[in-house]
Amino acid sequence: MLRRFLEFDYKTSSKLRLPESGGGLRPAAVFLAHSGDSWFWLIGLVLIWVLREDAWRTRAALMAIGLVFLAVLVLLIKFTVRRRRPEGKWGAIYRNTDPHSFPSGHAARAVFLAVLAIGLGPAWLALLLVVWAPLVSLARVALGVHYLSDILAGLILGIAAGLTMLAVSAPLIQQFPVLF
Repeated sequence: MLRRFLEFDYKTSSKLRLPESGGGLRPAAVFLAHSGDSWFWLIGLVLIWVLREDAWRTRAALMAIGLVFLAVLVLLIKFTVRRRRPEGKWGAIYRNTDPHSFPSGHAARAVFLAVLAIGLGPAWLALLLVVWAPLVSLARVALGVHYLSDILAGLILGIAAGLTMLAVSAPLIQQFPVLF
């Protein structure tokens, strides 16, 4: 049964891949795939945390703390499961620094941020991230660095991590007010 599922996953993921030759939707997919990079988000969130003294500081702190914990969890799962990435040329930095694909850290991260935005606001940010998250996730499959099941696992993990962070946010803020 697992073999059948993996064959279905491989075939479906292959159908969603964009040609490596470029053009068409590929530049947009490349942009979206990179827009979910953790370093990009962490630098932006730290800047917001340093420069703001309002609700944005709290949002940035909660998002950054959650992203660090989520990254550790994703890496633990990746190095336990050890599923190789699909064959391909694009994404050498991902293939060299992180050869494992399950679960997708980008999908988990994107959905985590969307869930926090839904819970913390503002509504325009939540809407933006709810639209952005699946696009980042699909771009990862379209560019051949993930299988569809990697993305689905990342989505589930991101939702769970986001809901957990929302549940513990009030105690975190009370316990460590200097961070918020």
